[in-house]
Amino acid sequence: MDAFYASVEQHDNPDYLGKPIAVGGNRERGVVAAASYEARKYGVKSAMPSVIAARKCPDLIFVKPRFDRYKEVSKQIRDIFHHYTDLVEPLSLDEAYLDVTENKIGLNSATIIANEIRSKILDQTGLTASAGISYCKFLAKTASDVNKPNGIFTILPDDADDYLRKMPIRQFHGIGKSTSEKMIKAGIFTGGDLRKKSKEDLVRRFGKAGGYYFNICRGIDNRPVMPDRERKSVSAERTFDHNLMQLEDITSELERIGRITFLRYQPQNKPGRTVTIKVKYGDFKQITRSHTFEETISSESQLLEAVNSLVDSSLIRDEGIRLLGVGISSLQSDEPTKRPDQLTLNF
Repeated sequence: MDAFYASVEQHDNPDYLGKPIAVGGNRERGVVAAASYEARKYGVKSAMPSVIAARKCPDLIFVKPRFDRYKEVSKQIRDIFHHYTDLVEPLSLDEAYLDVTENKIGLNSATIIANEIRSKILDQTGLTASAGISYCKFLAKTASDVNKPNGIFTILPDDADDYLRKMPIRQFHGIGKSTSEKMIKAGIFTGGDLRKKSKEDLVRRFGKAGGYYFNICRGIDNRPVMPDRERKSVSAERTFDHNLMQLEDITSELERIGRITFLRYQPQNKPGRTVTIKVKYGDFKQITRSHTFEETISSESQLLEAVNSLVDSSLIRDEGIRLLGVGISSLQSDEPTKRPDQLTLNF
């Protein structure tokens, strides 16, 4: 979906149409959950501190999130998906993978199906969607960003190799700003340059992710669409342009990332109990720390308090910190579960 939360707000409140709006936060604190395209022209984007967003766009209108409404619209959209295939893997309220190799209406063109889906979404919800079509998840995701918003793009199997060779490294899904800058410094500007590196070299430079980079620049992604995958956690993380060396910087960044995590957590139907921070150092070594509550996490302040309790000076190392993350796990259904009977084992 195109700027989903913001687009829902503009659809439901015509006064917001054509105006820069940010869902989430306010002018003093918080983070932006979604920004309308009018706001994006000023550089406002999701996960940005709202104070910075207001500075970039003085006329920015902050709107309180309505997650129940977003869930309602999301269900409408997923019902449309299931008219075509049951192989639907939701990634969030506004994004999903569909496998239409064998579809319910017998069409042999994924591009035609994608256009039909986009048309039905517009008719039934008044919202626009963008679609990417290809033979694997990575290329479909890549294609979905090409003509956004309200666009469609197909990468055919015969065209994938040439497309990937020419594609700028910054456009590769899964290669963030910091990693792409590191690649550019190493002389990797395009997918073709990336293909010149051995798998061993990429793993040495980028850790386990190096194996992923080795495959995607060749169009190799064998992950199936998994409709029954149960989400067990929600998280957010950030890789920094310069390694963090000071405790106050670590604390500040974790608070920001924690707020983003809570925004992603709120739409979930399953409350969680465990908070985890992730720390990756300049040498790519990684540690995690966790805290599990007896009760489920119900507020941002509860989450941030847990995050702060996991931070101390022992996190600081000479290598500096290149990445921080915050996650909520142990997600569980709202319905009470029956405790299993205690079994007795005779020895």
